[in-house]
Amino acid sequence: MLDRFLLQGPEDARFTILLAHGAGAPMDSASMTAAAKALADVGFRVARFEFAYMAARRTGIRKPPPRAETLNPEYEAAIAALGAEGLLVIGGKSMGGRVASMVADDLHDKGKIAGLLCLGYPFHPPGQPDKLRTGHLKGLATPALICQGTRDEFGTRDEVPGYDLSDRIEILWLEDGDHDLKPRKKISGFSAADHLSAMAKAAKAWAERLPV
Repeated sequence: MLDRFLLQGPEDARFTILLAHGAGAPMDSASMTAAAKALADVGFRVARFEFAYMAARRTGIRKPPPRAETLNPEYEAAIAALGAEGLLVIGGKSMGGRVASMVADDLHDKGKIAGLLCLGYPFHPPGQPDKLRTGHLKGLATPALICQGTRDEFGTRDEVPGYDLSDRIEILWLEDGDHDLKPRKKISGFSAADHLSAMAKAAKAWAERLPV
């Protein structure tokens, strides 16, 4: 059993980023591990955690992902348990970022977080572009950075600009990236490592601009 949090990056970092996993893969999946390393390499303190249903799978109890909004209290409990010093950014991969986005404004209002970082936001289910998950993003007041692959089946570069999103949201588009931000190198000329490095550098520059 893993500890509740996976921690990496400098302990005295100005910013800590708390990341939750996506619906189907754990906090130590290859994509989460690579993204966390990239963020730690540019100077963030990175903490990863799992929702209870995913943690239960480690003991052989196979639970499906619950509705995203039901995980809001678990995300808030993880923030409290982490007790990060300094400035905190919350977010995650896919569903994890979506849950963070739903609790962000209340926490930002209370001065508990500085921003929101989403890696591959699930704007809609694959193949169902009319089932948008963007209602709460229209009025989002928390500064946010969404890092999205241009061919992400949960929201492509052709689709997302047409959505009604808060002007507090910045989007970093990664050429030919999929839902894990991975490009096809022969088509794009970029590697997965290239995109993760670009993501981390953009997140660092964005965080340094946050009004804290």
